[in-house]
Amino acid sequence: MKRLIYILLLVLFINTSAQLNEFRGVWLTNVDSNVLFSDDNIVEAMDYLRSIGINVVFPVVYNKGYTLYPSAIMDSLFNEPVLPNSSFGNRDFLERLIIEAHRNGIEVIPWFEFGFSSSYSLNGGHIVEKFPHWATLNNQGELVVKNGFDWLSGINPEVQDFMLGLMLEVIDKYDVDGVQGDDRLPAMPTEGGYDSVTVSIYKSEHFGSEPPAQFSNTTWRRWRADKLNEFLGRVRDSVKARGDYLILSSSPTVFPWGYNEYLQDSKTWAAEGLVDNIVPQLYRQSLSSYRTELSNSLNQVGNGNREIYFAGVLAKVGSYVVTPTLLNDMIAENRSRQVWGECFFFYEALRANGNENGEILKDGPYSRPALLPYRKGEAFRPVADIVNEDSSLVNVIGEWEEYPQKGFEGMILRTDEAENYRAIEYYVDVSTPAYYDVYTFRTPNTPWTDVANYKVYSSDDSTTVIVDQSDLSKKGWHKLATVNLESGKQKVVKVDNENNENGKYLVSDAVMIMINRKLSPDVVVSVKEETNNVINTPASFSISQNYPNPFNPSTIIEYNLNEAEHVNIRVFGSLGREVKQLMNNQQPAGRYKIQFDGSGLSSGVYMLKINAGSHSDSIKMLLLK
Repeated sequence: MKRLIYILLLVLFINTSAQLNEFRGVWLTNVDSNVLFSDDNIVEAMDYLRSIGINVVFPVVYNKGYTLYPSAIMDSLFNEPVLPNSSFGNRDFLERLIIEAHRNGIEVIPWFEFGFSSSYSLNGGHIVEKFPHWATLNNQGELVVKNGFDWLSGINPEVQDFMLGLMLEVIDKYDVDGVQGDDRLPAMPTEGGYDSVTVSIYKSEHFGSEPPAQFSNTTWRRWRADKLNEFLGRVRDSVKARGDYLILSSSPTVFPWGYNEYLQDSKTWAAEGLVDNIVPQLYRQSLSSYRTELSNSLNQVGNGNREIYFAGVLAKVGSYVVTPTLLNDMIAENRSRQVWGECFFFYEALRANGNENGEILKDGPYSRPALLPYRKGEAFRPVADIVNEDSSLVNVIGEWEEYPQKGFEGMILRTDEAENYRAIEYYVDVSTPAYYDVYTFRTPNTPWTDVANYKVYSSDDSTTVIVDQSDLSKKGWHKLATVNLESGKQKVVKVDNENNENGKYLVSDAVMIMINRKLSPDVVVSVKEETNNVINTPASFSISQNYPNPFNPSTIIEYNLNEAEHVNIRVFGSLGREVKQLMNNQQPAGRYKIQFDGSGLSSGVYMLKINAGSHSDSIKMLLLK
């Protein structure tokens, strides 16, 4: 009966308000997760993340001192372009993930997990073996190993150049949306810094004096942290030189612990705008400890640059999986503190126990779509435009047969005609003039032609591309060309049998266009005015249904003021008795969120009433323990 009430009230209280500005991220790992190891897994994962409201992913690209994407830098230095003895092989998972994420309107920010750590309990691993002077040493002249991780010197210019080179390689090679460092980038254990290179730099700046023998010395710690800050500034300058739209993200350990233990001066990073967003690792497994960590972290950030601050949430580690109740409560706590988003470590937490946590997000706090706050109301990566062969935007010329092989959606079309002309033209209703990458969905099979003739059209030109449709390694979305398109209905692709040989089939399936941000970095993709939090001042007074609903023990209520008003918000029990006052103050025009904590109250329906000047409204909320 309790479950039936929950379902009915979930339907009755469904939140219908529009889009928000919230950061909703998830880390994608190569440990305890199979997502990155097959293209089919990537497709399924990105489709699922879009369905539950995630708008940015952080895939790991550097682990155990190796890249997980094919790297020319790693190949030249270590003759290992990809993490050896892994399931990646020659497959470029990052290329596939970017396509599938961007298809779903999800941004991709590659995550350099190991950072300035070279290996895990391998005496420095292959990096230190080849470049021993890259290692950082303690005051006893030993390699610094902390929590099992072997460390390089983040102050050594060669080490800095190596790591910066990898980050820029990713930016130059792929159409990504930024890069991210974490608790190891930039970082170095406070025990380190006694290697010859770091000591030499210190002495050159201190009239030949040796660094203090005590590694916790305040000025010595400050000097090393400043060197890491300088490096982060250089990273920022280099990233922004490639494109101001590229996000430099950081997920450090919490300050001041991270500063004292790993020289991570994240307070300065936020204050001086060295990063575009900062996602401290508030990794706690109870609401009380999470609330404490969040408060401490916010106190360090202060009010100077709060808009770039989001919360790193521990959702899974080992056998631990966050409960739906705790997940909801942590999100509610974030919103009550004006923290407009979080990133979950890691993906599998959302799929555990039959997708329990993912569905909680989908039906509750992430039930409405959200734009990333730092994109300033812009759909920077809009969902791709896809035209399937059964669309009214497709013109089929001549006889084609439907063949029962799975395409993007439904079956595919094919023809073995070699003499009479056959073609399929794909039109797209382009909403925004820009440069677009044009893709075709490939369904390889050995009887298919290896000389399929594609013509790709731009606004003032066209180009011909020959595709081997029999290549079994090329499955799914593959790029044909990049073209400039004007707005309106445009013919984008034509596939025909001009080159078709006897005994071979020409096949055709869906066509897709996605905006190319390297060539169109400043193009603004319009967002409908019905979206919430996009317009600075609300058009009218309104209040939205609380979320989550039902809730236990806390929930969030949003309301809009189109002008300054005295606001009074109270909660009443089923018998009309006031149980809590949430607000009684003058507020300027704007959009607001407020938390109601039902701890100590019994299960049941509660009425929230709001009075704002001449406006008043109320909503029903269900506390279900």
